[in-house]
Amino acid sequence: MSATTKDAPVLAPRPSGGVVQSVKDSLVVAKRNLIRMARIPEMVIFGLIQPIMFVVLFTYVFGGSISIGGSTDPQLYKEFLMAGIFAQTVTFATAGAGAGIADDMHKGLIDRFRSLPMARGAVLTGRTLADLVQTTLTLVVLAGVALLVGWRTHENLGKVIGGFLLLLLLGYAFSWIGALIGLSVRTPEAATSGGLIWLFPLTFISNAFVPVNNMPTFLQHIAEWNPFSATVAGARELFGNTMPGVPKSVTGAWPMEHPVLASVLWSILIIVVFRTLAVRKYRSATA
Repeated sequence: MSATTKDAPVLAPRPSGGVVQSVKDSLVVAKRNLIRMARIPEMVIFGLIQPIMFVVLFTYVFGGSISIGGSTDPQLYKEFLMAGIFAQTVTFATAGAGAGIADDMHKGLIDRFRSLPMARGAVLTGRTLADLVQTTLTLVVLAGVALLVGWRTHENLGKVIGGFLLLLLLGYAFSWIGALIGLSVRTPEAATSGGLIWLFPLTFISNAFVPVNNMPTFLQHIAEWNPFSATVAGARELFGNTMPGVPKSVTGAWPMEHPVLASVLWSILIIVVFRTLAVRKYRSATA
C-alpha cells in the first residue's frame, strides 16, 4: 500500500529586518533600474523631447493669443504657463512607470523577484524611486529651457526649490498609479496607452494652460478640485508666478485657496491608496 503526497509549493524565505530591510531592498532595485536607464540613454532623451516641444510650442504659438488677467502679453503667459508644463511633465512619467513594470512582468522578472527573500513592496518602491530620479533630471533640463525662452521666478531660492519639490511629490504619487496599471495589463503597449488616456483630460481640465474663470461653470468646479490644479497653483505661488487679475478661485474651492497644503495632502492620499493597491496586486499578479 503506497501513499501519494503532493509537492508543497516552494516559498521564498521571509526577509528579516523590517523597515530597514525594506529600504535596503528598495534601493537595490532602484539601482538596478537606474543602471538599466543609463544603458539605454534613448529612454531619457525621448523623455526630454516631448516636454521641450510643449514649452516651445505653447510659448510661441499661444503666447500672444491667450488673455491672462485681461492682458495678452506673451511674458505674462510664459510665467502662467510654466508651472502647468512642469506638472504635466512629471505626471506623464506615469506612462513610463507603467510600461516599465509591464515589461518586467512580460519578461517574467516580477516572478523571479517574488521568489527572492525581499520585502514585498521593494520591487515597486525601487521602480518608482528610479522613475523619480529620471523625472528630476527631466525637470532640471526643462527648467533650463524655460529660462531660455523667458520664464522667470519672483521668490527666494528656498520657495522656488519648494515649488519643484511639490511637483516631484505629485510625480512620485502618480508613478504609483502607473505601477498599478503596469501590473494590471498584459503588455507594455497597453500600459503606455492606459497610462496616458486618462491623463489628457486630467491635465487639460485644470488651471495649467488657461485660467479657470474662462471655462463653463460645471468645468470650473471639476478643475478647481482637480489634484493636478492644486499642484499647479501651489507651484505658481512658490515661484511667484501668480497673475494679477486672475483670482485664486472662481468657485471658492478650498484647494485653490490653500494650494500648497492641498497639493501635499492630495499627493500623500494618492501614494497611500495606490501604493496599497499596487502592492496587493503585486502579490497575485502573474506574467
